[in-house]
Amino acid sequence: CIFRGSQEQQVRPQDIPTQSWYPPSVVGSPASSHPSTPSSAASSSFGFHKPSDRPQSPSQVSPSEAAGMIALLKDKSVDELRKLLSDKEAYNNFLISVDQVKMQNNLRDELRKETLQLARENLEKEPQIQELRNQCRIIRTSELAAAREKLNELERRKEETLKFYSPSSLLQRLQEAMNKSDEESEALHRQLVDKEIDVGPFVQKYKALRTTYHRRALIYLAAKTSTTG
Repeated sequence: CIFRGSQEQQVRPQDIPTQSWYPPSVVGSPASSHPSTPSSAASSSFGFHKPSDRPQSPSQVSPSEAAGMIALLKDKSVDELRKLLSDKEAYNNFLISVDQVKMQNNLRDELRKETLQLARENLEKEPQIQELRNQCRIIRTSELAAAREKLNELERRKEETLKFYSPSSLLQRLQEAMNKSDEESEALHRQLVDKEIDVGPFVQKYKALRTTYHRRALIYLAAKTSTTG
C-alpha cells in the first residue's frame, strides 16, 4: 500500500470509477482482493505486463522503459493516479510530458515540416514542369515532324541512288550507250553514201565511233557474264 500523509487512503478496486474510458485490463479486476498500488496502477495503465500475463511480442515495452515509467509514477499521490485512470485529458497531458513521447512528437513534427516543404517546392516547380511539357509538345509537333520529313527525303534519295548503281541498272545504261554509238556510226555511214561528208572526216569520226562501240560492247559482255555466273 502507498500512503502520502495520514489522510490519504488506499486505492481499492471499488474506488475506481465504473465509467472509466480505460478497458478492464487497464483499471484492474473488481474481483481482486488486493488494493491497487500506484506502481501496479501505473504498470497496468501503460500496458506493463509480466511475461506470464501475455505472450512476448515485438511491441512489448522493454524493462528499461517500464522502469522509467514507474519512476515517473512512483511519486504521485493516490488521487493523482486515480485521476490518470479516470480522466482522459489528465492521462493525455501526462502522456505528452514523457520524454520518449516528446521525442516521437518532435520527430513527427519535423517529418511533417519536411513533407510540407517538399510539397511547396513541388508546387513552385509546377510552372517550370508545365513549360517543359509545352516545349516537348512543340518539339513533337513541329521540329520532330520536320526532322521526320527530312529523314524520309534522305531515305528516298538513298533508294534512288542504290537503284541507280545497281548491277541491272548499270548494264542497262551500258547497253543503251552501246546502242547509241552503233546508231551514230550508222548515221555517219549514210552521210557518206549520200555524199554529205568527205572520206577523210568520215574515216576519222567513224573509227572513233566504232572504237567506242566495241569497247562498250566488251565491257557489257564481261559485266553480264560476271553477274549471271
